[in-house]
Amino acid sequence: MSEFIINIGKILTLVGALGLFLYGMKLMSEALQKVAGGKMRQILAAMTNNRIKGVLTGILVTTTIQSSSATTVMVVSFVNAGLISLVASVGIIMGANIGTTVTAWIIATLGFKVSLSFLSLPLIGISFPLFFSKNSVRKSWGEFIIGFAILFIGLQFMKESVPGINGEGDALSFLTSFINLGYLSTLIFVLVGTILTIIIQSSSATMALTLVMTYNGLIPFELAAAMVLGENIGTTVTANLAAVVANVSAKRTARAHLIFNIFGVTWVLLIFPYFLRLIDLIMMRKHGVSILDTNISKIEFNEVRELYPIGLALFHTVFNVMNTIILFGFAPFIAKIATKMVPDDGEDDEEFRLKFIDSSLFSTSEIGIVQAKEEIALFGERIQKMFTFTQNMMAEKESKLIDKLLVRVSKYEEITDALEVEIAEYLTKISEGEISRDSSKKIRAMLKMVDDMESIGDAIYQLSKVMEGLRQSKLKFTEDQLRRISEMFALVYDALEEMNNNLKKEFLDVDISRAYEIEARINEMRNKLRQQHFDDLKEKKYRHKVGSFYRDMYSISERLGDYIINISEAIEEYQ
Repeated sequence: MSEFIINIGKILTLVGALGLFLYGMKLMSEALQKVAGGKMRQILAAMTNNRIKGVLTGILVTTTIQSSSATTVMVVSFVNAGLISLVASVGIIMGANIGTTVTAWIIATLGFKVSLSFLSLPLIGISFPLFFSKNSVRKSWGEFIIGFAILFIGLQFMKESVPGINGEGDALSFLTSFINLGYLSTLIFVLVGTILTIIIQSSSATMALTLVMTYNGLIPFELAAAMVLGENIGTTVTANLAAVVANVSAKRTARAHLIFNIFGVTWVLLIFPYFLRLIDLIMMRKHGVSILDTNISKIEFNEVRELYPIGLALFHTVFNVMNTIILFGFAPFIAKIATKMVPDDGEDDEEFRLKFIDSSLFSTSEIGIVQAKEEIALFGERIQKMFTFTQNMMAEKESKLIDKLLVRVSKYEEITDALEVEIAEYLTKISEGEISRDSSKKIRAMLKMVDDMESIGDAIYQLSKVMEGLRQSKLKFTEDQLRRISEMFALVYDALEEMNNNLKKEFLDVDISRAYEIEARINEMRNKLRQQHFDDLKEKKYRHKVGSFYRDMYSISERLGDYIINISEAIEEYQ
């Protein structure tokens, strides 16, 4: 019983060490994204459809922000926006796979050859003043240093928690029973690496654990390499599970990542002994020691143990670089398979869903704000499209086509309601985290935008119901009324067009003077139509019931102008 309690304690200690490592990695990665996220996004956007640049960009961005997941989030966003093709996204993912190997090198060189754990507390002490700085950049650098220090504290605890070369009676000692099963052992450890990555939800943390296990002599180098292959599969499974509730582009990107990594693992497993000898040859030339020598004594092992993590980092890098070289030319083929695996459900399916926001892939507040901003711009396009349905209803004579337009307006009204709720919830989720004062102001401005956009959707729906009421009453507007309402509608459309032009500028360097001019013209037109309406009623040019529908039309149109200018003002507030 006491032995059982001791083992449970050791397992919990290992889990705690992993948790500390993960927290440090998360803090460090998010801080880097806050500092470099905007620039990294600009670099990604500039890479368009050049695959070679795409690979290099994937390496650069992932190395800089230390998160392949964050790179994937941005890539999916650009695929959705049509800025890059699915084929180009495959190139960036290939580069991200290479970029993520840098983490293993940092851990292998700094965490094992040089122990940084004794420097961790002084580093935290130095960075604490930065952490409480009101300057967002300085604060982010403080978070990065603290995350860096916590990461190596967690790594030190892992090294102490994982059993040594004898592997007796410890949390992971059961793995030693699968070591001497020949090629089956390799497959088992590929599976172990995959499962661990899925459970831990971080290939970097699983990689760190693998490095520690090899460093402590719990498993031989070749089986640690098999675990690294499993981690490459596990990280794609995580992305595919996250993409289950995502849109078509996100699913295709996740499938392309899965295809790329599974093919890579497959060909390496087919030549596994030879691939290991290549890594061993490189290590022998550099360090004069074979990392595949199974007859090494404990004393000799202790002298060269720090080379095993370096060998694994080398294995990880060579594998990803060679896999990219082999599959680089097949990027269009991978994209085609991913497209067939995830067929398009049609325009209506895409219209109803959020296109840029995917909360399951949510990374940091900075990237989250960018995603929300793009979603709001698309929201603006949707309500403009919705308004064209009412314009078409005014001009249409055939009842069946009017009925179809009514159904579309009704559907879009539901879409605008859903979009407002989902975007607002996403922005609220961002605001619950640690954000800067500037980000807080941006979120408030965006919440105003989506609220007014939903109000526009409601007002357009009310316009369609007024038109339907006129039709059901078997009444008709006069030619003058139709002309005047059409002129008012044209002004409202111009206002929506100007609003969307401002939204497309990414809320930067936006001048809303023209938006104010159009709003003034809408108000003038409303006043003119109202006065004309009173005059026409006195002259009995049409019945009061027709006049009631007519009044509702120009009043709702003027209200639309108010909502639209509110959005333009919120864009200015965002700036």
